[in-house]
Amino acid sequence: SLQGSYIAGIYYPDKTRVGWWKNGYPEYFAKVLNAPNWTGINVNINGEELDLAKCEVKDFQRVLNMQHAYIERNFTAILSDNKEVRVSAKRFLSIVDTELAVIKYSVTPINFDAEISFTPYVDGDVRNEDSNYDEQFWTNIVAKASNNEAFLQAETLKTKFNVGMSMRYEIELNGKKQDVSSDEALVSDKCAGYKSTIKCVKGEEATIYKYIAVLSSLNHNSEDLAKNANTISNKAIEKGYATLLNEHTSNWETEWEHSDIKIEGDIKSQQAIRFNILQLKQTYTGEDDRLNIGPKGFTGEKYGGSTYWDTEAYCVPFCLSTAKPEVSRNLLIYRYKQLDRAIENAAKLGFNNGAALYPMVTMNGEECHNEWEITFEEIHRNGAIAYAIYNYINYTGDKKYLEEYGLEVLIGIARFWKQRANFSQAKDKYVILGVTGPNEYENNVNNNWYTNTMAAWCMKYANEAMAYVKETNETRFNEIISKTTFDYEIETKDWKEVSENMYYPYSEKHNVFLQQDNYLDKEQLMADMLSPCERPINQHWSWDRILRSCFIKQADVLQGIYFFEDDYDVETIKKNFKFYEARTLHESSLSPCVHSILAASIGDIDKAYELYLRTSRLDIDDYNNEVHEGLHITSMAGTWMSIVEGFAGMRIKNDQIHLKPLIPTEWKSYSFNTIFRGNTLNVKVAGEQTVISNVHGANISIIINGKEHLLEEAKTLTV
Repeated sequence: SLQGSYIAGIYYPDKTRVGWWKNGYPEYFAKVLNAPNWTGINVNINGEELDLAKCEVKDFQRVLNMQHAYIERNFTAILSDNKEVRVSAKRFLSIVDTELAVIKYSVTPINFDAEISFTPYVDGDVRNEDSNYDEQFWTNIVAKASNNEAFLQAETLKTKFNVGMSMRYEIELNGKKQDVSSDEALVSDKCAGYKSTIKCVKGEEATIYKYIAVLSSLNHNSEDLAKNANTISNKAIEKGYATLLNEHTSNWETEWEHSDIKIEGDIKSQQAIRFNILQLKQTYTGEDDRLNIGPKGFTGEKYGGSTYWDTEAYCVPFCLSTAKPEVSRNLLIYRYKQLDRAIENAAKLGFNNGAALYPMVTMNGEECHNEWEITFEEIHRNGAIAYAIYNYINYTGDKKYLEEYGLEVLIGIARFWKQRANFSQAKDKYVILGVTGPNEYENNVNNNWYTNTMAAWCMKYANEAMAYVKETNETRFNEIISKTTFDYEIETKDWKEVSENMYYPYSEKHNVFLQQDNYLDKEQLMADMLSPCERPINQHWSWDRILRSCFIKQADVLQGIYFFEDDYDVETIKKNFKFYEARTLHESSLSPCVHSILAASIGDIDKAYELYLRTSRLDIDDYNNEVHEGLHITSMAGTWMSIVEGFAGMRIKNDQIHLKPLIPTEWKSYSFNTIFRGNTLNVKVAGEQTVISNVHGANISIIINGKEHLLEEAKTLTV
């Protein structure tokens, strides 16, 4: 029940709270701010406030309409003297006019005549639930009201972002517009609104329509916010509620044409995937390369709305397949624009020569995570950013991205890995010490297999990218060499030396890659040995007990096998999957999807389905008892991956789509669209058949279960 409104890119550097300071610590933890409240409508009926906490409520229903992206609420309230009122409300954030919010709120007195007062307002007296020092982050608040428009402008402390909100409203009685010109303006230091009173007899419906333009100084000059917000709210009231809603729902129907996944025979699975896709699509549109996707989007204040490695590892695949390439490209450009900050972050930790360490948590490229074992040691995030560049180019064929942006990022990342590794005379290999892998239930370990694997691959890929740009665009290559002061002969040789001689821990006894050195020193317990009352362990165990256990928070070794699946035979994948999945608690939202995909790839459809349900219904069923902190937006992309990459087995290899379809026994069929290099394809799997339709685009060659098929333009192929 946290009331919050958050505006992408508007953040505050809240002072970090730590027990004692360490060199290299970030000075702040960035967080998106709970912005001025635009939702408020006070309702008074015959002098009595309508407050659900103080009256009897029956027939309450709240519906999230996933198809058309609005929330609707209906209930009957019983006031004093058994006066009953029926209330119906609907709210949406326009996907067409992206700075506009709209509310319809209707009240019907059922068994009495009523005088109803509506007081719509905008309010700057708000706080963040997660404020470290209970501060209010908004200042210089201007509130005013005239000509039936309420306007509020507020400025953030320190960062000096400005937000302006213009509110207009209409009143109807039984569908007939009422005159509001004489309504009472209500203005205080931090709030502005209007009070509108209407008389209605029993059974008549009184309705208020509230239109709110929400603008920020990211996109407007601060001095123009009032004028520009007024223009948008005036345009909204001229269009009217019905037109705005129709435009909104029509555009959402188009979105669903590209991104819907249809499942027959399993309503739990169908509801879950659509819930996840809706949240992803309304969190990030891809139009602004200054913005990114926070782990909880804008559904809660934990993680502060900042950017993590989740975007590159999980959201990029979803965006590549369900949106135009520019959307994924903007996610990569976001990191390119922050390369200088990544180099600064590395320099603070003692690295030099343009080595780049991208932050674990950021708003503007600066690191703002304040736990040493994450900030200093969870350096595998660098690998995910490099992998996203590879993934994007592999999917889109846009190799020009390397010379435009990608190569500079890869150089900075490879330079970091070369300096972060050191040669071990005892092992006669390069090692990487003192790290935290994706499994955050292990800190300060040596030779995390996933981190070492990513580091070696990054240096190898950077060398390949260097050679490609050198061959295809020597002019641009020389510009990059000069800009980065790159010593081509020495540095590429060093990268090759380290990447080819990296140490990887391995267990001969179990024939598996070891998560890190000495992992087998831990007592080897299985996850199913734990009592349910101890789960999740991060809410029941002390941290030292967690660190001493063998239990795994999320895919770690298996994350690497997922990324580089083609490097391993099926038997190797099976052995590692069986070993690590049994020890994994899936207490990170990012975990079940990777396991589901790998389970499908080795043919364990029952385990794949079990873990699909866990990832897709993580928030709906609140598996980890943490939905009060917000939804797990980035892992929702993993839910989509579980179906498309897992059950359908979709991969891009050698510029072609490969499919290896499976279907859970609980499903009659499933289908999805994918956008690939100018084609829109629909894939439907039902029983033993796979049906692929070329919805849009030219002839295309597709590999299904290892066999090549030609799918002609506007034709359907059944296998």
